[in-house]
Amino acid sequence: MSNQVTACPCMTSLPFHECCQPLINFSKIAPTATALMRSRFTAFAIGNPQYLAATWHPLTRPTDLELDPALVWTRLIVHDSTQGGLLDTEGTVDFTACYEFEGSRGKHHERSHFTRVEGLWTYVNGIVT
Repeated sequence: MSNQVTACPCMTSLPFHECCQPLINFSKIAPTATALMRSRFTAFAIGNPQYLAATWHPLTRPTDLELDPALVWTRLIVHDSTQGGLLDTEGTVDFTACYEFEGSRGKHHERSHFTRVEGLWTYVNGIVT
């Protein structure tokens, strides 16, 4: 039996079971827009479309969300955030997500917009640059 601690895919110094897993399992709620963005990156990385759909704003949520298993998310870099704190109702997070796809490496840079719905942070949309 292994007692190995798995690092969280969102690149914090915390282990997965203390970082994004409680959010993805809905045992905790994201306190900030950045925490939600990190947990959504982790959901992409571990292949959990249910969490992504549940945390997507109802007005912008796609009707069908399929994740490509060939797309492997490898690293998250959070550059900046504006608002999105404990007492805010809106916020933005600027980040780069690194990935590998069919033998090639790439980067996805986005400035994401988040808002609260019934007190919970949701992803609204993003500007990809």
